[in-house]
Amino acid sequence: MTLVTETAALAAACQRLANVPYVAMDTEFIRETTYWPQLCLAQVSGPDGDAFAVDALAPGIDLTPLVELLAKPDVLKVFHAGRQDIEIFLHLSGKPPTPVFDTQIAAMVCGFGESVSYETLVTRLASARLDKHSRFTDWRRRPLTDRQLHYALDDVVHLRTVYEKLAKRLDDTGRTAWVAEEMAAVTDPATYVTQPHEAWERLKVRSTDPRFLVVLREVAAWREREAQVRDLARSRVLRDEVLIAVAAHPPRDRAELTRIRGISKGLADGNSGGVLLESVQRAVELPDTELPKRDKMRRVPAGVGPMVALLKVLLKMKCEDHDVAQQLVASSDELEDIAAGQTEGSRCMHGWRNEVFGEDALRLCTGQVAIAARKGKGVVLVPLDHPVEAPRVKAAS
Repeated sequence: MTLVTETAALAAACQRLANVPYVAMDTEFIRETTYWPQLCLAQVSGPDGDAFAVDALAPGIDLTPLVELLAKPDVLKVFHAGRQDIEIFLHLSGKPPTPVFDTQIAAMVCGFGESVSYETLVTRLASARLDKHSRFTDWRRRPLTDRQLHYALDDVVHLRTVYEKLAKRLDDTGRTAWVAEEMAAVTDPATYVTQPHEAWERLKVRSTDPRFLVVLREVAAWREREAQVRDLARSRVLRDEVLIAVAAHPPRDRAELTRIRGISKGLADGNSGGVLLESVQRAVELPDTELPKRDKMRRVPAGVGPMVALLKVLLKMKCEDHDVAQQLVASSDELEDIAAGQTEGSRCMHGWRNEVFGEDALRLCTGQVAIAARKGKGVVLVPLDHPVEAPRVKAAS
């Protein structure tokens, strides 16, 4: 086991991996109380088994050599379900690691099912078992135990085997480009950015009253900025239910603000309380013509439901034929859009998804093919000599 706690040792370890084709990566972090994930440990392994763990909390350590390794364009960075790991390094350096290979996404392309776990891949591809007893330990506490380090390094050691076997399967089946297409979104910095004025859309509310919604939008944006600047979990700034209460009963001054359950006098009397009240006032004074609207609960137009059901059968059939996870190909909302004829901008109509599903989905919706049960062959697509005219779709009320 190698635990790196000094900058010079980290620079030497990263230099040894400067010219390898790929590195396997993992992290241990804490995020319960902070807005940004707090990196505690970073694990790295090269193809030849040169593995080490970097103590990100070691006094005086500079992580620049690791950041530079992750930015090297000729070294592939391999993660499993790596979005949170990538977010950590994006926040740390301002840039995401690139290029990247995510073994969870690759496994879904290779027929391992929906959101396959790392433990399953290690068992099936590396013929090994993971000791998961250290999974929920506090990675901020020092010193780290030998068991913690074994657990952490095992993840990247076995990740090498998982990656190499998945990469071979992708190459053998001609699907390497499929995963590369998915990685474009994973490495896009916009994937990890929450804009304050979009934060309100995450909140679960039933009201569609425009004035309520504009106050909710402004106070949610206030909370998002506070959480980002102070590096606090959103709930530690203000809980969701308190934000909703503020939007439902907009306070006019600090005295009214303190009457809302969940808002302390300290917050109401401080600078943050003043900014919150300014946000509320700005929303209250917004002209009616500028009020936001939230779409009502998504409803499937009359006549579309049966077609959605057929598309689900087609999706399952095509994904089984191609041995790829359904979740990766199309969502329920996307099937509803296709059934309603709203295909512009649909990811199902582009790239490998169109090849697997989109093209036949359109043919089904336009009456060029039908789904049939054929003895000994299960469910199949049958070309129609005379295309059936698609029924008119009634608008949802």
